[in-house]
Amino acid sequence: MDEDEDMRLARITPEISRRTLAMLRGLAGLEPPERVPEGAMTVADAVLAEHGTDGLRVLVMTLASWATAQIENVAELSGRGHEAVLDAMELACMEAAAEE
Repeated sequence: MDEDEDMRLARITPEISRRTLAMLRGLAGLEPPERVPEGAMTVADAVLAEHGTDGLRVLVMTLASWATAQIENVAELSGRGHEAVLDAMELACMEAAAEE
């Protein structure tokens, strides 16, 4: 990233981080879980409408950072490597796809 892009993204990062946390609070424990993608898309659409692709980029960067930290946390707490945690997540996705 160049310096202008860095500054542009940095200006909206606090707001997008707050919205990301609010989204996760609303999605965690949502029943049925199939409603999670719809809720996430609603937030993504709102961010895109208000901040354009820069907002989406910050949203993705925020989610990736938090997800990575949590995967490492789960790995440490469960005594597995992060690859094993990711393998379990991938297996769950494949099983869900096979059910469809």
